[in-house]
Amino acid sequence: MWDPTTYLRYGDERSRPFHDLLARVPADHPRTVVDLGCGPGNLTATLAGRWPASRVVGLDSSPEMIARARALDTPVDFAVADLRDWHPGPAVDVVVCNAVLQWVPGHRDLLAGWAAELPAGAWLAVQVPGNFDAPSHRALREVAGRPAWRAELAPLLREAPVDDPTGYAELLAGAGCTVDAWETTYVHLLPARAAADHPVLAWMEGTALRPVRAALDTARWSDFRAELGARLTEAYPVRQGQVYFPFRRVFVVARTGASAEENM
Repeated sequence: MWDPTTYLRYGDERSRPFHDLLARVPADHPRTVVDLGCGPGNLTATLAGRWPASRVVGLDSSPEMIARARALDTPVDFAVADLRDWHPGPAVDVVVCNAVLQWVPGHRDLLAGWAAELPAGAWLAVQVPGNFDAPSHRALREVAGRPAWRAELAPLLREAPVDDPTGYAELLAGAGCTVDAWETTYVHLLPARAAADHPVLAWMEGTALRPVRAALDTARWSDFRAELGARLTEAYPVRQGQVYFPFRRVFVVARTGASAEENM
């Protein structure tokens, strides 16, 4: 179960990659814009502001996230849907998939399929976290692999669920797209407050720790959380009242169709 409030603890830091991604999508008058994995909808609402004459759709598999999104004052059409079952219609000119494909095994096939199904000249914009080799995720896998939790948690955590920019560029160029792919490492400065959880632990509770929390009962989750928190405190020490949290992200913007070269 997704918790929109927990996810939005670091809303400013989570939103910046979305805006950096969309800055590379120069679509003028798209007919339909679809945000796959729209979450609580606050970022999707900005798409309606950018393209007010377009139909904007936000889809997410979490009923909790869609309920939060529908409470926004925005013309976006929000609905519960699994992106694995989604196919673009003939009027879809922009597809945004921000920080969601890391959860979807086999998403390379989905990307290639969407590129083939989208109309010529459509835009496909994707961002995924690329920090799975960071100390935070190494600590998560190590603690999850210990005897106390291995049976439940080891199958849930993958070491490399996403590709690098070159891999995505090759995939989508092979599907006939013109591609712009890159990576960025953001250094988030997370305030460390006295008597509060370590900020990287609080960050991870909004995303990476969600399947762990769902798999453990309350007592075992408390033990797991305490052990991981101790590891994160060692990996990310507090300096000047804050934690320096590097976070790598991978971006790819592709335009479909043989004439796309003229417009990148």
